[in-house]
Amino acid sequence: MASYENILYEKQRRGVLITLNRPGVVNSMNGALCRELDGALAQAEEDPEIRAVVITGAGGAFSVGEDLSDIGERETTWPYGIPEGSSLAAEYDDLRDMDRGRTLGSQLYRWEYPKPIIGAVSGWCLGAASWLALTCHLTIAAEDAVFGQPEIRHGSTTDFIWVLLAGFKNAIRYSLTGDHVDAQEALRIGLVNTVVPKEKLLDECFRLVERIALVPPETVKINLHISTLGLEMMGLRKAWMMNAELAAMARLSKREEFNRHLEEAKKRGGLSAFLEARDNPFRPEPFGPRSK
Repeated sequence: MASYENILYEKQRRGVLITLNRPGVVNSMNGALCRELDGALAQAEEDPEIRAVVITGAGGAFSVGEDLSDIGERETTWPYGIPEGSSLAAEYDDLRDMDRGRTLGSQLYRWEYPKPIIGAVSGWCLGAASWLALTCHLTIAAEDAVFGQPEIRHGSTTDFIWVLLAGFKNAIRYSLTGDHVDAQEALRIGLVNTVVPKEKLLDECFRLVERIALVPPETVKINLHISTLGLEMMGLRKAWMMNAELAAMARLSKREEFNRHLEEAKKRGGLSAFLEARDNPFRPEPFGPRSK
């Protein structure tokens, strides 16, 4: 059996629990964690005893999303906000390849996975972590779950999965601001299947795993593919490809008036200062733990 440093892998109740396990940084998703997650899913796919996968986070939160610890580390030049000695073309190529790799690799792999993947979300579920949780075939939220895409506020993009699940009007409301969405709002707009008490979250997920295990695995696989591949034929794959191209453009389209003060805050006070400078103008949030 493979050994992992950034996730936990625990077989139980006809399935497997994969836990994002970087609680010291609220399970932020760096390259190592993402590679281990892909490897754990590949391991579970080959195990006939595993009928479904549950993905959750350690320490009371799902994940705060992409690891931002390296933002602002390289000296940038303005007005374009690119690293010294680089060029717009080179930076665009790097960002486009990164976003294409995420979409063509991990995201479509999970979407087309032959066994049900259930996202078990408690606490923060932000940015790239929200894309992970929402591209699970089923998503169960604890009452304290908070979804959002706050990276929009420093020049990143939404993911089309929000539009697919929540519909245009609801998705665009949150994709233009990066505002928080609490568990009940996520249920109302269609981001999650149900909301349960936090202490019952994993039990609810594995009760569902056990019910799925009563159905022949071939039937489960085919019915998954009717839904997921059908949506791809309707245009989801093309939408995600477009999403990756525009994500690279958004990351590169920095304006000094919107971004320079964030990088300077990061240099002065680290990541916490960066987040404070980015998010303070948006408070109070419409939903979530700081909404009051």
